[in-house]
Amino acid sequence: MAWVVLVVSGLFETVWAVALGASRGFSRLVPSVVFAVALVVSMSGLAYALRAVPVGTGYAVWVGIGAVGTAVYGMVALAEPVAVGRVLCLVLIVAGVVGLKVLH
Repeated sequence: MAWVVLVVSGLFETVWAVALGASRGFSRLVPSVVFAVALVVSMSGLAYALRAVPVGTGYAVWVGIGAVGTAVYGMVALAEPVAVGRVLCLVLIVAGVVGLKVLH
């Protein structure tokens, strides 16, 4: 169960990162509220997961999911550049996250 919560928390990290950018420095209400709610959900899930998952592994997985999710969202929804090198680096992050889970 802790791993499922950790993955969902990583997805919420993507939500709050995207909302933070959309808030334009907290000058827009709706994205600022989405940021705050997603941040609380993400951190709460991480805290719960870290009761069963080692802190180094859990944090790395959480950040990896958030980083890859945010980068993919940027490429798909915000027309950020899609380059072979960039995609390869994201694949390497995913491989590292999977490796941490397998070696746990």
